[in-house]
Amino acid sequence: MIARYSLPKMSAIWQEEFKFNTMLAIEILVLESLAKQKKVPQQAVNRIKKKASFNLSQIKKIEEKTQHDVVAFVSNVAQYIGKDAQYLHMGLTSSDILDTTLGVQLKSASDILIEDLEKLLSVLAKKAKAYKYLACIGRTHGVHAEPTTFGLKLALMFEETKRNLIRLKLAKEEISVGKISGAVGTYANIDPEVEAYACRKLGLKAAKISTQIIQRDIYAVFLARLAIIGSSLEKFATEIRHLQKTEVLEVEEPFGKGQKGSSAMPHKRNPVICERICGLARILRGNALVAMENITLWHERDISHSSAERVIFPDSTILLDYMLNKFIEVAEGMRVYPDNMLDNLEKTSGLIFSQRVLLTLMNKGLSRTNAYDLVQKAAMQTWKGEGSFKDNLLAVPGVAKYLSERELDKIFDLDFYLRNVNKIFNKVGL
Repeated sequence: MIARYSLPKMSAIWQEEFKFNTMLAIEILVLESLAKQKKVPQQAVNRIKKKASFNLSQIKKIEEKTQHDVVAFVSNVAQYIGKDAQYLHMGLTSSDILDTTLGVQLKSASDILIEDLEKLLSVLAKKAKAYKYLACIGRTHGVHAEPTTFGLKLALMFEETKRNLIRLKLAKEEISVGKISGAVGTYANIDPEVEAYACRKLGLKAAKISTQIIQRDIYAVFLARLAIIGSSLEKFATEIRHLQKTEVLEVEEPFGKGQKGSSAMPHKRNPVICERICGLARILRGNALVAMENITLWHERDISHSSAERVIFPDSTILLDYMLNKFIEVAEGMRVYPDNMLDNLEKTSGLIFSQRVLLTLMNKGLSRTNAYDLVQKAAMQTWKGEGSFKDNLLAVPGVAKYLSERELDKIFDLDFYLRNVNKIFNKVGL
């Protein structure tokens, strides 16, 4: 992933230094277990632990010849160990090391993403409570529908983020797995206890069954869940983008001092962070599809998944980490315009209360069809700019017969739509 969208802590997990350090740790854990089984001299393991090291540039140079990164790694480590290198990588295949390393990397990446989600939850909870009763227009199909509150919009994001946190925690459990079972997963040249020991020390579960590799369905689930989280962020960001339109301007993402919105138009304040989140979510979904394509491999293993995974795992985790942190920035620093929300509530001259008028007429004995037609007739006049909704209702004989102006004043009351806000907040734990 390019530096522009990479945060240091997550990026470090996917650096060669982290990878080879983990691979070396696995090789040593295997030797420790083999020593316990008296298959390798304990003194040799002690010497290996003191001497074992690697050099990134040397590994790359060796790989130019071998065209195999694990062989290059083992060869380079052997140079540091000396004679005892005869015990290194004993009974192992490359994927024993690579897939177990991947388990460590994905578990570490998951911990960072979980921390991000928990921070976002905290910010959304705080903001939702702050704007709990701030009335604004609810829109369906992009058209004014009925009043809601901005706090409820944020509470919706809070609850969805909670679901995503649960999904990620479950995914973390599934991908925190390693395997050290040999060339086709039969433990022909390595004892299952070696796998159990190494995985336990690394904080991983041992795969219940594997071929030369851990089966790729678990990684497809993991990346699918990252894509879902990214899609939720896209949904939240899209809401902010709509609310930041000049004609709406109810909410605006942060705009820093000295920030420029356009190279051509000095007045512009564009929702660039939210737009960036929306664009990057597409990459997460694309990577999830690649992970699904990786599930099908030839027999006990081919290598068609490997090249793709070198891209999709780092890129997806790094991107989601970046996206979460950017939306936290938006949620913390967004500007909210209550006066504009009120202006927008009044923009349709009372049309947003049409359902309440309809239900009141039905309660007074009119059929739904008759009441709907009467209310719609007045509403269509208002849409055309021919008077307020209340005045047009009173001008319809079939309505005026059942509703007085005083009754309509009670119906045209924003507080009616706020009466259940507390109940909803309680349901989502706010």
